[in-house]
This record gives sequence, structure tokens and C-alpha cells, in this order.
Amino acid sequence: MGDATPAKEHILILLPLPPNEEILGGIKKKHPGVTIKYVTLSFSAVFGLEPHNVPDGDFLEATILVTLAVLPNDIKFLKNIKLIHLFSAGADKVVDTPVWNDTKIPITNSSGVHGPQISEWVILQILANNHKQKLLLEWQKKHYWGKHTEVGWVRDYVGQRLGVLGYGAIGRQTARLSKALGMDVIAYTASPRTTPESKRETGYTVPGTGDDEGVIPSAWYSGLDKASLHHFLKQDIDVLLIAVPLTPQTHHFLGKEEFEILGKKNAFIVNIARGPIVKTDDLITAVKKSPKEGGLRGAALDVTEPEPLPEDSELWDVENIAVTPHVSGLGDTYADRAFAILDINLTNLEKGKPLINVVSRKKGY
Repeated sequence: MGDATPAKEHILILLPLPPNEEILGGIKKKHPGVTIKYVTLSFSAVFGLEPHNVPDGDFLEATILVTLAVLPNDIKFLKNIKLIHLFSAGADKVVDTPVWNDTKIPITNSSGVHGPQISEWVILQILANNHKQKLLLEWQKKHYWGKHTEVGWVRDYVGQRLGVLGYGAIGRQTARLSKALGMDVIAYTASPRTTPESKRETGYTVPGTGDDEGVIPSAWYSGLDKASLHHFLKQDIDVLLIAVPLTPQTHHFLGKEEFEILGKKNAFIVNIARGPIVKTDDLITAVKKSPKEGGLRGAALDVTEPEPLPEDSELWDVENIAVTPHVSGLGDTYADRAFAILDINLTNLEKGKPLINVVSRKKGY
């Protein structure tokens, strides 16, 4: 008998999750010859709080690396790697590493996997604010049957405008749900989207969700300069969804000037992107102002600066600000979808087709 057929790819998976044998078995069955080494790491190791202790030889043997942020200490151990697949949507954990700066290894991300659950969290927050859910829960705890006048009239979202700052998978699915509520949607992207082709989603989308053709927004805006951003924010926005990646261009992208513009419509701010995109003190000041003073209606933050949010942060106690501990993307389908992207790209590698969800080193996402 001759030698066994050599493995086409050797995948090294470094994640803080136990292996799902059904998913891994499906990948092996669909891609004969692929071998997989799965290493379950602690969250502390994944986020650099303790050494990861993955042997250099494991990196050296691999041709594809699947990771959240764990990389070898020396890029020479990645000399056989042809693809790094990030289990996160953002790439900010690997930006400014030697892998990013000193190699040309393609990096793909898991953008699109949590569009459904994060968009549901967004809708939950804007409805909870509108319907005084925090107050009603307090009443329930006190067994208090409050008066209608204490709740006040609710203005539903029909006819209100959602501004989506960053029209990716999360923004597109939120737009879809908001449209069902009767809202108008406008989109903002870094680069112009003036043609039907440019408005299409090219990355991973959970089937049956989103806005693949980019037809939901009634208008599109673009740019990374303040003038372009301010032009967008002046479009009578009632709810602003922050869904842009954190890059040097978007660091503290929204502060006093921007909140003053949005305050003219008493807008509500939702941030599911990254905390440092927003100047926290400016947001607190804007929410504390009354509508007559040009204040914001409120905010819902799943991300903060810093994280974890310190116990003594004022954000916890501002009446119209809801804070959750970066949990909007949690979902029992996360791993299935992130591995689905890897599966698609394995097929694309085999067929010589372009990879999906490729991170641009120039853009940072």
C-alpha cells in the first residue's frame, strides 16, 4: 500500500470554548484530508491576562489558525499559515501586532455571526426606554400599581428615524427590524455607496436576515471627516445606532459637538460597537440635560470605556442610561456561524475563489 494522502490543511483552533464535535466532524467530512487540533484556553489566556502556553510547534505545524487573539510570540512560527480566522467581529485585538504589520497572511473575521442577537438587543433597549420598562420593573418589585399619569404617553416609533452609523451586518439587521416598526432608516458608511453594487453586503450574513441588497435605507451618507459626520447627524435622527469598528479614525468619534446636534431632536443613542468611540463624560452631560436644553433622550450602552466599567463610574446611575456588560452578542449559535465562515473559506481556498470576511489592514477592519 502507498503512503496516505497528506492532509490538505492542518487547522489549529485556540478558543475559550469546548470543542463541538458535530461541527468539527462536519468540517472534516466536507473537506477530506483536513486535520484539526483543538486547544481549549481560559478566557484569561485568550485576553492576555496570563500566558497561553500553546507550544510553538503547534503554530509551526498549522496551515490555518482559528483564534480570538492568541498568536505566537514570534511570527516565524506562522511560516506555514495561509489564513488566520478570527472568532471575533473586530480585529482591534490583533492590530499593531507583528502578524498585522510584518506579514501578509490573510485575516478573516466573524462579522455577521451576531447580527440577529445584537439587533434584538438594540430593539429591546429602544423599546424599554420608550415604554418606561425600568420604572415598571421597579413598580413590580414594590408591588405598586402605578397611575397612568405616572407613566405618561408613549410615542411609538412609527415615523421616527434610525440613523445607522456603520451599515454592516448588525446595522442591516437592525434596519430590517426597525423598518418593521415603521421607522425610516438612513445609513452611514466610511466610503460612498452610490451604486446598487456598492450597497450590497459582501460578507457573511445569517440566512433570512439583514439587507443584502442595501435597499432599506432611504438615504446613504459617508465619510470619516467631521463635516461629513455632522451632515449625517443633522438629518433629524431620533435613534442613532453606533455600529462602526474602532479604528484611529473612529476613536472618540462622538463627543460634545455631535451630541449637541443630536440633542436638537432629543435623540436616543445605542452603542454596541466599542466604548472608546464615544466620549463618555460628554455623553453623560448630554443625557442629563433636559429636552429644552437640547439634551439627549437617553442611551443604551453594551460597551464602555473602560471595560469592565468601574463600580464608581457615574454611568451606572444616570437615570436614562442603560448599561450592560458587553453581552449583546452572546448566543448559542455564535460558534456554529463563526465556523460556517471558516467552512465557506475552506471551500473557497480549495476552489481558488476569493475569501469572504477579509479584514483590510489599511482600514483596520
